[in-house]
Amino acid sequence: MTWNPYYRGDGVVRQDTELPAPPPWRTFPRTTSAEVFQPPEGLVDAVNAALALRRPLLITGSPGTGKSTVIEQVAQELALGPVLRWHVTSRSTLGDALYHYDALGRIHAHRLQQEKARAGESGAGTDDIAAFMTLGPLGTALLPSDRPRALLIDEIDKADLDLPGDLLDVLERGTFRIEELRREGQKLAHLRMSGGDGKYPVRDGHVQCTEFPFIVMTSNGEQELPAPFLRRCLRYTMPRPTAALVREVVRGHLALDVPETGPLADLVDDFVRRVGDGEHVAIDQLLSTLHLLDGAAVPEAAERGKLITLLMKNLSGA
Repeated sequence: MTWNPYYRGDGVVRQDTELPAPPPWRTFPRTTSAEVFQPPEGLVDAVNAALALRRPLLITGSPGTGKSTVIEQVAQELALGPVLRWHVTSRSTLGDALYHYDALGRIHAHRLQQEKARAGESGAGTDDIAAFMTLGPLGTALLPSDRPRALLIDEIDKADLDLPGDLLDVLERGTFRIEELRREGQKLAHLRMSGGDGKYPVRDGHVQCTEFPFIVMTSNGEQELPAPFLRRCLRYTMPRPTAALVREVVRGHLALDVPETGPLADLVDDFVRRVGDGEHVAIDQLLSTLHLLDGAAVPEAAERGKLITLLMKNLSGA
């Protein structure tokens, strides 16, 4: 069979073309990988220590090793609710993670209200600052609660150099203030929370956690983090994958038993070798490749090689 069962590039309309079922991780609504994730040696102890000490857990490892899946499994097992997520970039700031104030939106709404009032229209509304505020993932995680919330701070090593230092005070004290509410003397503001439509009553612009959140921070090791920041974390490094470990991951995600020999075994062995040599290739690349190569429309040898080259590119290259 040739590798062109769907799109052929000839411009011919084929309305009866049936697309294949998506792989398990591309079905929507998205399903969690928590049930199939197998923590490597030492990770369970690191998680339990972080939970007992109320310290953030910093997990370092190459892309696709399951760093962000850890918190999903912990939140599911301990019934901590949906995981709050803060994806860090070089432009991220602490303020973004705590709350967002849409000042321009408020100005625009105020002008519309004034125009309606001048026109004598009803429903001019009120200028409520809370309507233009949303708590960020970190701000939501620090709200008072009976049980800790689960917060993922993803790729902390991509942050600006000042961000880890800015986090220190919040991580130590578990509190922050919303100065815009304090300046306007707003005693009570019902603010939308991150990750949903719910609102929480914030009094006097002050948020103080009662249960410190369970925080997992991930790092690809691209940037060295400051020592004062590291002292406030528990640290764990994901081990380099072995062939046996990769086979277990494949079995969990694809329900596929990779044989000891053959093309699929060669692909697993090559992946382990490349990771050991320091190449940036991720386990999800391997899963995608195995999913296609084990499917009904298995390409011929020459096309299979092209497909492997396409899917297993080094992530650090162009």
